[in-house]
Amino acid sequence: MADVNGNNLTQSQIEELAIHLENAELEAYEVTKITDDFPDMTYRDAFDIQWEIRRRKEARGNKVVGMKMGLTSWAKMAQMGVEQPCYGFLADYFCCPDGGEIKHDELIHPKIEAELAFVTKEELKGPGCHIGDVLRATDFVMPAVEVIDSRYKDFKFDLKSVIADNSSSSRFVTGGRMADIADLDLKNLGVVMEVNGEVVQTGAGAAVLGHPAASVAMLVNMLGDRGESLPAGSFIMIGAITAAVQVNKGDSFTVRYQDLGTISGKFV
Repeated sequence: MADVNGNNLTQSQIEELAIHLENAELEAYEVTKITDDFPDMTYRDAFDIQWEIRRRKEARGNKVVGMKMGLTSWAKMAQMGVEQPCYGFLADYFCCPDGGEIKHDELIHPKIEAELAFVTKEELKGPGCHIGDVLRATDFVMPAVEVIDSRYKDFKFDLKSVIADNSSSSRFVTGGRMADIADLDLKNLGVVMEVNGEVVQTGAGAAVLGHPAASVAMLVNMLGDRGESLPAGSFIMIGAITAAVQVNKGDSFTVRYQDLGTISGKFV
C-alpha cells in the first residue's frame, strides 16, 4: 500500500473520477462521496483528481483565474469534520459581477461565504513560505464572496473527497474597494453578511487561521509539495471569515467589509 505521498489509484481511475466529479459540477447533480468506493485513496490521489479536472477545463479553453483556500477556520474544520484546510482553483466562468445575478439552477445546493482576496505582485514559492513573505509579495487586498457548492449529496464529505471535488468551488463575486495591506488591520477587519436584508453572519479576519495571510502562506506551501508556485499577479481567496449560509432562488445578499466597501448579488 502506498504512503500518503504516493498514489493508490491508477491513472485511469484518476481520470475516470475527474470526469465523474466534473460532470456533476457542469450538470448540477449530486454524487456520493468517492471515498465510499475508493477507501484506500490517498491525499495525492485526491489532488491528482483535482488537477485532472483543471487540465480538462484548460483543454476546453477555460482559464484558471485564481486559487482559493477552503476550510481555513478552526470552526469550519470542526463543523465539516476535517483535519486541515484544502485548496481549489477558480475557473473563468466561476466569476460573477458584483451586484449581478447568479443562476441558482446551474448549482446544486449553494452556500455563500464572506472572504478576502489577496492579489500578488511577486511570485511566492514553498516550502517555507510564511506570513511575512506573503505580506511583502501582496499588491493589494479586496473583498470577495465565495459561492461554495459541493457536488456531494447533502454536502457530506471527508477531506480527500472534497479535495478531489475542487474544494466545492463553483462561483465567486469580487469588487468593493482595493486597499494596501499597510492600511488594513487584517486580523481585526470586520465583515457583516446580510441575506434579504437580515444580518445572518458576522466575523473578523482572525477567523482565518489566526491571520488572513497565513492562509495564502499555507496555499503556497501546499503547492510547493507538487513543485508548483504562485505566480505574480495571482488572485487568492483565503477561505471563509463567516460560516457558510445556504441560499435559495430569489435570495439577495450584501456583505459589508470594514474599510473595503460592499459586495452584493442575487440568486435567480
